[in-house]
Amino acid sequence: MKRLFISLYLLLSLSFLGIGWSLDTLWQRNVDDSGEFNSPLIAFALLLGEIPKQDRLHHLRNIQANHPIPLALHERDQIALAGDIELAPNEVLSTITENKHELFFIAVGDQVLVAGPIDVDPREELRGLFTLFFYLSLALVSLVWVWPLSRDLKNLRQATAAFGKANWDTRIKLAKSSQVSPLASTFNDMANHISELIDNQKHLTNAISHEIRTPLGRLKFALALLPQYFEPNTQVSKRDDFLNAMQADIEEMETLLQELLTYASLETQYVEPEFENCELVNTSQQLIKRLQPLSPTTINWECNFEEVYVKGEVALIERAIQNLITNAQRYGDSTIIVTLNILGEHIRLSVTNDGPEIPLEDQPHIFKPFFRSKLQHHANKGHGLGLAIISRVMNRHRGRITVSSNPNQTTFSLLWPKDSLRTKESGDGQAS
Repeated sequence: MKRLFISLYLLLSLSFLGIGWSLDTLWQRNVDDSGEFNSPLIAFALLLGEIPKQDRLHHLRNIQANHPIPLALHERDQIALAGDIELAPNEVLSTITENKHELFFIAVGDQVLVAGPIDVDPREELRGLFTLFFYLSLALVSLVWVWPLSRDLKNLRQATAAFGKANWDTRIKLAKSSQVSPLASTFNDMANHISELIDNQKHLTNAISHEIRTPLGRLKFALALLPQYFEPNTQVSKRDDFLNAMQADIEEMETLLQELLTYASLETQYVEPEFENCELVNTSQQLIKRLQPLSPTTINWECNFEEVYVKGEVALIERAIQNLITNAQRYGDSTIIVTLNILGEHIRLSVTNDGPEIPLEDQPHIFKPFFRSKLQHHANKGHGLGLAIISRVMNRHRGRITVSSNPNQTTFSLLWPKDSLRTKESGDGQAS
């Protein structure tokens, strides 16, 4: 990271330096010449050229008497110029002497007019200082921009390295104004998702071992007792009860494995699913008809529409509604009410039962896999995966599940966004 910072900083600094130097050179060659002094000197040389040679010196002295500018006329052979330089009548040649004075030469016929020595502009030294200050300012500006970027990239590298060492709680905290803030947000989202996966994996592993251990223990105990139930004098009814108990344990493990497979398959929620039209009214009524014989609790249906369509995966939506009704049958006392309506920007399907209240401290956790409420109303409370499956189904459909509970009733609600909704109103409004 330090290497990146140094290379980027040097690149910007050298780029500013090179561009500034190039522009300064072009300016000096093409714009910033001594035109304010050269133009009068050329005009004066032209006037001297119109005067006879023997009178030029007299005019030159008169000018010097009124304007104390050092001027002199010399023959061309008295002026030694370096190299192949030749003087032209309308061109001023300047040079700087060893003692920091400037001389100007211009041809006047077969003579040379020399102006100087003149002190070099003292602001020239200040110009160098200002140029240095300019480049230092650019370097400082580059540092102000590059240093926070380098620091944030260093934080990203350190966080990535820490996460790679199984520090799953590693997160990146950057200011919203940071250049790499979107990258940090993406990293945090990825870290959250991976952490949830790992936590779920650990939780599922522990829960599975616990859930399977109980029916397996019963099966092992039953196998140990198996010989005595098949003795010649054993009653057939006791033998059948014994075998039915073993079959129930096997079915319990099969149900657990099936729910685990369903829950795991829904982990692919970040893959865009293929949605189709799902009609909620008929689906709910068919589920109620099929589930009603499984429990003595009465299921009532309330809806003001003949048809309500939402976009989704039909099988998963059916599974979510079925899990809600089955859960209500497990805890309800006498009545279950299934309601379908439109609430604001959402389609809401609610399942209400008159069972015991879910403790407030348990409500935020009941949608986690294998979580069991402190509620002890029925001995068979399932495996704790039904509501977790519903939660994942709703997340997959950009919806959510909510719960409200009081001593009189408990209501679970499925909420879908109302976009792509199509409805057909009913004439009577209720069915039970």
